[in-house]
Amino acid sequence: MLPTEHLAAFLITSAVIIGVPGPSVLFTISRSIALGRRAGLATVVGNAAGVYVQVIFVAFGLGAIVERSVAVFTVIKLAGALYLMYLGVQAFRHRRNLAGSLDQPVSPKSVRRIIREGFWVGIANPKSIVAFVALLPQFVSEAHGHVPEQMLLLGVMWLAIGLVLDGTWALLAGTAREWFSGSPRRLAAIGGIGGATMVGIGVSLAVSGRKD
Repeated sequence: MLPTEHLAAFLITSAVIIGVPGPSVLFTISRSIALGRRAGLATVVGNAAGVYVQVIFVAFGLGAIVERSVAVFTVIKLAGALYLMYLGVQAFRHRRNLAGSLDQPVSPKSVRRIIREGFWVGIANPKSIVAFVALLPQFVSEAHGHVPEQMLLLGVMWLAIGLVLDGTWALLAGTAREWFSGSPRRLAAIGGIGGATMVGIGVSLAVSGRKD
């Protein structure tokens, strides 16, 4: 069973991290602009499946460590937070490259293929895997037992939030295709804000402590 006293904090933190435009969101936006809303939503579904594979690996790999050693947990958390900050800096530095990625020709694709491509983007997304390593252990409780299972349940909540927020990005981008693709500055602003926010999240995770 999950500890409920800090559940609201987890949900809010997850929503902020997921809402930040990272590799998955930017890939979803590019698919929606190039192929339409249906393709964008299919990308979201595939990406969510890939991200949950990350949750499974983190839950059963990191969960056992968290149960045994607070010191090791702290080292892993700090490493994850620092890498999240690094990703944010890189996203900010390369924010002007987003417009160029939309100029690449995209051939029509089946929904099955779009979902499959979204899956591989999700499973390889560094933002989410680092967020899981730095975030999930802070919201589980050894007193409740079954730490890996707690992480899996938190991952389901993350997945639900991701489907809603990433789906919103897909619909917005698919509906306002000309607005997104018509100005490199708009896309650069999205990447810049996303990068700066990731740095802030990394700092917050680095200085926060265990919730139990």
